[in-house]
Amino acid sequence: MTIFSALLSILAITGLAAVVRMYLPFRLCPICAGVSGTWAWMLVVRYFGVTVEPAILAMLLGGSVVGVTYQLEKRLPAGRSLVLFKALSIPAGFLLAYALIWNWWPVFFAGLLILAAVYFVFHRKPEAGESQEVQDLEKKLKNCC
Repeated sequence: MTIFSALLSILAITGLAAVVRMYLPFRLCPICAGVSGTWAWMLVVRYFGVTVEPAILAMLLGGSVVGVTYQLEKRLPAGRSLVLFKALSIPAGFLLAYALIWNWWPVFFAGLLILAAVYFVFHRKPEAGESQEVQDLEKKLKNCC
C-alpha cells in the first residue's frame, strides 16, 4: 500500500462519515473516522498478508494517539497536570501503535494496562479538602432559602 492509497482512503471515509454523522445520535469527527478507519483496514489486510508500509501505519496510528489524548485531556478534572498526563499517555499510546504494527501482543496488552492506569489515576477526583470557594458557595446556598 502506498501513501496515495492511504490518502484516498482517508478522504473517502471522511466524506462518508461527514454524511453519516447527520443521522447519528452522537458526535462523530469525520477526519478522525477517516484516519482511524484507514489504519484499521490497513492493519486487517496486513494481518492477511497484504504488504502495507509500516511507516504509513505509524503515521496514521500516531495521529490517532495524539487525537485520543487530546480528547481525553478535556475530560480530566480541574487541577490535573495536563503536561504530565500527555507525557505519560502519548508514549504509552505510541508503544501500543508499535505493538499493533508488529503483532507484539504481550506488549500491546501491557500498554493497554498502562494507559488504563494513567487515565484512572488522572481521572479520579482530587481527595483534597474543599476549597474556600466551594465552602463559600455552600454557605450562600444554605442562606438563600
